Amino acid sequence: MKKLLIALVALVPTLAMAAGGGAHLEPANIDLNDQESLQRGLDHFQNNCAGCHSTQYQRYERVATDLGIALDEMRAKYIHDGAKIGDLMKSSIPTDDAAKWFGATPPDLTLVARVRGEDWIYTYLKGFYKDETRPFGVNNTVFPSVGMPHVLQDLQGLAVKQGDGTLVATGGALSAEEYDQYVRDITGYLVYSGDPIKLERESLGWWVMGFLFIFFFVAYLLKKEYWKDVH
Repeated sequence: MKKLLIALVALVPTLAMAAGGGAHLEPANIDLNDQESLQRGLDHFQNNCAGCHSTQYQRYERVATDLGIALDEMRAKYIHDGAKIGDLMKSSIPTDDAAKWFGATPPDLTLVARVRGEDWIYTYLKGFYKDETRPFGVNNTVFPSVGMPHVLQDLQGLAVKQGDGTLVATGGALSAEEYDQYVRDITGYLVYSGDPIKLERESLGWWVMGFLFIFFFVAYLLKKEYWKDVH
């Protein structure tokens, strides 16, 4: 009983983190059929996020094949640490150093979309705002007391939280619409990363349903044939 209570107490912070800040989540409207968006998402993620966060349950070769990227292009643009094309996409940042710099090791993001949901990621990337009480000078609407810097601040600008809770960002290299698309591309890539065969599975599902319907029809005719003499 004592071990169970300890386990439950240990679980509380995890549940609180998963719940986030209770902010309204904006719809991401991800389209996994938009391969160009997924390619941009990979590029944005590798250039802004992969320095700290890994997607270590994905392989470079698989991602390149799925997203229609030539293997030579994948090697040239995204593999810079001596890894091979068939290797897992791990972060190059040392775990101990990351924990020292940020207070905790940056989590792997392969499955973050399946855990959090696409709307959470999209809103999170748009939810940083100025908060001088935090170590990196920013907080987040959906993840209060966030422990990471706003790595996209040069693109979005520094947002200030208004009295009604809305965020107004100024000084960014992108317009609000361009930044929305930028983070939507990253979100789409993470949605793909968490479930690479989603489209294939959904397509196969229709074939399975069709097969079951035909099988049911044939089974019904057989049933009538077998039981016609009984009735």
